[in-house]
Amino acid sequence: MERVLLLNATYEPLTLVSDRRAVVLVLAGRAEAVVFRPEARIFHSAKLSVEVPAIVRLSQMVRIPRWARTPPLTRRAVLRRDGGRELGRELLQQPVPHQPPAGPPHGVGGLLQRHRQDAPAPQLVRRPRRPDLAALRRRHR
Repeated sequence: MERVLLLNATYEPLTLVSDRRAVVLVLAGRAEAVVFRPEARIFHSAKLSVEVPAIVRLSQMVRIPRWARTPPLTRRAVLRRDGGRELGRELLQQPVPHQPPAGPPHGVGGLLQRHRQDAPAPQLVRRPRRPDLAALRRRHR
């Protein structure tokens, strides 16, 4: 059983569905096939042979509630995304840049403020990357 990526009418990814469900959506006219695999499976019936698509797009827009669009951000999800490295710990150890209060600094507090002003701003370890649809399909098999 293969998994097929289901897109909204606006090409927004919705979910992964089974190959049988994708073929049923295409045959019912509710979706259209966007991409086929080079060596895709073929479903046969008495009068019809249908190639299984890799990506299917719905013909009508489906509204998704805002809470369902973004999955909850958990520690496990962050570690999986960053490849097991905990980036937050590195950022927390660096001093936080801030605006100094108006007026001249006095005493030990002023000395600490001057030190924090000279500290460099935290840098990202890596740039954000585009989502990989092939990896998404492999993960949900």
